[in-house]
Amino acid sequence: MQDSVPTARVGGVVATLALAGTTAAIMQTLVTPLIADLPKILNTSSSNAAWVVTVTLLAGAVCVPVSGRLGDLLGKRTMLLACSVPLIAGSIVCALASSVVPMIIGRGLQGVGMGMVPLGIALLRDVVPMERLSTSIALVSASMGIGGGLGLPIAAAVAEFASWRVLFWASAVLALVIAAMIWFLIPSVPPAAKGQRFDGVGAVGLAIGLVSFLLALSKGGDWGWGSGTTIALFAVAVVALLAWGAWELRTREPIVDLRSTARPRTLLTNVASIFVGVGMYSAMLVVPQLLQFPEATGYGLGQSMLAAGLWMAPGGVMMMIVSPLGGRLTNARGPKFTLVSGILVLALGYGACWA
Repeated sequence: MQDSVPTARVGGVVATLALAGTTAAIMQTLVTPLIADLPKILNTSSSNAAWVVTVTLLAGAVCVPVSGRLGDLLGKRTMLLACSVPLIAGSIVCALASSVVPMIIGRGLQGVGMGMVPLGIALLRDVVPMERLSTSIALVSASMGIGGGLGLPIAAAVAEFASWRVLFWASAVLALVIAAMIWFLIPSVPPAAKGQRFDGVGAVGLAIGLVSFLLALSKGGDWGWGSGTTIALFAVAVVALLAWGAWELRTREPIVDLRSTARPRTLLTNVASIFVGVGMYSAMLVVPQLLQFPEATGYGLGQSMLAAGLWMAPGGVMMMIVSPLGGRLTNARGPKFTLVSGILVLALGYGACWA
């Protein structure tokens, strides 16, 4: 299947998927420079405004595995196009929002489209020659960090010197461009699981478990970790995820193959990736706020919105430079060496920031 895709077409595929990942990351971090001003912009409380960030992550956590499975059933190109629809719609809803509820709805729609990135990485294995696969995967994977690192200063500059609505209109245009590129440049590949059924029960169970857990985790500090609501959500999450796991192990065509996931090599890789992801997204969300908080707080650095974004930009620039090298390192020394090396570099960088 890989041999049937011309080299020139492969370049277009990789460019399209890398831009899609960058756009998805920009949409996730788009509101980060605005966090301090969101209560005033949306005429709401700080607690309610925090949902503008939280809902995107919640929707993405639920929809990414569902999008991946539907990609196997319906075709990855079809699902990539489908994911672009909520990205466009969500951006337009946010651009027109004047209160917190439509803003939350729009941000939720943007989260639904985040399945585009893992779908794109999976598609690379179908269309990219083996000798270019590691470098291509590294570039598309790094595009999330590149988009977050470069998107922050751009978003800060636009928000500081123009209307914040421009951010969402621009993201709508970007998503529309991505949809057009997918339509013209991404080849149609036969579905890997054509004829199998969609595990609706598993999808609902996973959604209930993840939403309950992530909601309690993200809002527990506001509600109180010992409050009835927080404890009830954690309890629902435990029951739902245990029931979901039992169902997935019993059904013949699960939405997530837990037996494969439980293999030591896969499990440890996924756990390491989760920790790395938490660290990177925490830095992208928390550091800009610390940079902007007044020095009088004792922990803020009193930087402007634009300056805070520029301080975050080197991370995105370095990801852009290093991602091709990561692919070559994988080819030379193996993915385990690359993963461990990357984690050590991240730990050294965060440690230097702490010092």
